[in-house]
Amino acid sequence: MFPKLTPKDLPGLYIPPKNSHKGQNGKLLVIGGSKLFHASIFWAADVASRIVDLVHFSSPAMENNDLVRQKAKTGFWNGIVVPWEEIDTYVKEDDCILIGPGLPRPEGLKRGETSTSDIVNPLFEKYPKKRWVIDGGALQEMNNSLLTESMIITPHAGEFHRLFNFETTPEKAQKMAQKFYCTILLKSVEDTICSKDYCVRVAGGNPGMTKGGTGDVLAGLVAALYCKNPAFLAAQAGSLINKTAGDNLYQKVGPYFNASDLLQEIPFVLKELTAR
Repeated sequence: MFPKLTPKDLPGLYIPPKNSHKGQNGKLLVIGGSKLFHASIFWAADVASRIVDLVHFSSPAMENNDLVRQKAKTGFWNGIVVPWEEIDTYVKEDDCILIGPGLPRPEGLKRGETSTSDIVNPLFEKYPKKRWVIDGGALQEMNNSLLTESMIITPHAGEFHRLFNFETTPEKAQKMAQKFYCTILLKSVEDTICSKDYCVRVAGGNPGMTKGGTGDVLAGLVAALYCKNPAFLAAQAGSLINKTAGDNLYQKVGPYFNASDLLQEIPFVLKELTAR
């Protein structure tokens, strides 16, 4: 059994210096969304905007970018929508890229529409050394041979099985992290986080965490932390913070909370965790 992670096991988590300037504390690019799933990108970008200095976000579906722009004009001012045709510029510029929330699965595509695999795999081939957090639709459509040491993947059981064609167990997560040299955050009632060298487990969670969008919040949190922290530390901290925030809410309101409530709670947990 892998060791259980506790807050004292997370030394060195990045804290913005008092004399820091704009851009010094991280820049994140979020790629996701589709005509059907355009909310996912907001949950991820919203939680990230509380941690890093700048969030760019874009969707390969232009209709989704129009929806994003409308949303931004009606109250979300914490990120910048960037044109899909300029995505390479922002991949190069930003510290980390989160890709996948809301990207369509094959069954959600209409004839003639670009597949998610044709979007994500060329980016992974072109930028293998960038810091990537791969979630949702991108996980279900990527080629696992493109995994690298600079990538964090955040699968639930079904996505893990689809990506590796193995039964989903913590032990298999360890083997896949060792084989592909990536960091794996296997989501479950008890999360398992593995690098090629170590594995830990994070307990916690409750029925409220089954709500739609909570996985997008976790992905945005991990990606924001990865902007300024090593991959394994970012994945561990993201899991622990997310589960602690969910458990805090459960103590207050039982299972009757949603993804927006969760991302509101996360800054309080992060402040307590990083108190020196």
